[in-house]
Amino acid sequence: MSFKKNLYILLFLISLSAKASFVLLPMDSETQQNHLKAYGITYWALEKQYKVSWLLNYRGGSFLLPDAPEIRKECQIRGVSFEVLSDATANGILEDISSPSQNMETVVLEKAPKIAVYTPKGKQPWDDAVTLVLTYAEIPFTPIYDEEVLNDALLLYDWLHLHHEDFTGQYGKFFGAYRNAPWYIEQKKDAEALAAKLGFSKVSKEKMAVADKIRNYVIGGGFMFAMCSATDSFDIALSAEGVDICEPMFDGDESDANYQAKINYNNTFAFKDFILERNPMQYEFSDIDMTLKRKILPDVDYFTLMDYSAKWDPIPTMLCQNHTQLVKGFMGQTTSFDSNMIKSNVLIMGENKQNGEARYIHGTKGKGMFTYYGGHDPEDYQHRVGDAHTVLDLHPNSPGYRLILNNVLFPAARKKKLKT
Repeated sequence: MSFKKNLYILLFLISLSAKASFVLLPMDSETQQNHLKAYGITYWALEKQYKVSWLLNYRGGSFLLPDAPEIRKECQIRGVSFEVLSDATANGILEDISSPSQNMETVVLEKAPKIAVYTPKGKQPWDDAVTLVLTYAEIPFTPIYDEEVLNDALLLYDWLHLHHEDFTGQYGKFFGAYRNAPWYIEQKKDAEALAAKLGFSKVSKEKMAVADKIRNYVIGGGFMFAMCSATDSFDIALSAEGVDICEPMFDGDESDANYQAKINYNNTFAFKDFILERNPMQYEFSDIDMTLKRKILPDVDYFTLMDYSAKWDPIPTMLCQNHTQLVKGFMGQTTSFDSNMIKSNVLIMGENKQNGEARYIHGTKGKGMFTYYGGHDPEDYQHRVGDAHTVLDLHPNSPGYRLILNNVLFPAARKKKLKT
């Protein structure tokens, strides 16, 4: 009886040791059926106070969560692939990752970041790739606009996305093609009314005040992400503080004489030495953007993500996590950035070197950080006004959209890790 009793105890202990203790959300190309919703599961788990580890460079940047019935159920509901791991298996993976010979690292995610999206009232989720993918991944966010920004609402948020905005007061440079379109006339009227309500004589001055608040938000420690025209127009606005660069059809009076000579590149986040586009009929802000300078066919339009040391450079490694290093290109008003006009202290994380263009860049400003991503929609190659919106159910494994979601989770990382 003693032998049988000991055997039962041994088998019981073995069964306990084999009991699953972790859930792995694999992020490789072969296993994960919905990469985008996997980020949503991770965010949801953080909201539920679960400890989450981001396994950098392990199977495409997988996530390790504690095993719990509600986590398994949520994965099943959202169609996210997961693997149940024992303590021993999970510890073995973590041990392999920690090996100095492996270009991998474990980053602990501490809390779900509070997310704000700077976007005009009434915009639909599909008007902007970030709001579209946040909605699809079921990651909550708060839309804010000029009034909230000027009233210091940014202090409530950890992460800010800039919708495809024009911070220069030139209404997106749509004048040449759409000045008689009802939507353009209405947007201009609304922008002027809002500026007047907020106490500004011009939209350009009101947008400059907003840009200044956003700059201070980043300097104070905020995380900012921008796509398409919000990238270069934001930097241009900062560089032109106190200078009138708007022609009469935009603000009712003449621009400053020789305003190019008054541009202050020291004020910008990312760009230098750019020349502004003076022609109001031209759908372009400056020569930062490569849209009109590109010489590449759509079927070979790709950019490459850089490979960083996960242990020594965890920040760019996090931002570049993907199941492929080769990402399909896509266009926008600001498609990509001329590499010659990027400041030396800014990281180029994704580029088409042959074409001389950067697609995905990152830098620091004060205590905060910013990421600029060229293009409008990663799964809509040449998005035009009035085009049908992207259905992300058709692109659940989009590498281009994954880059956006890397930035969303980035502020959740343990702050000590971000400072390494």
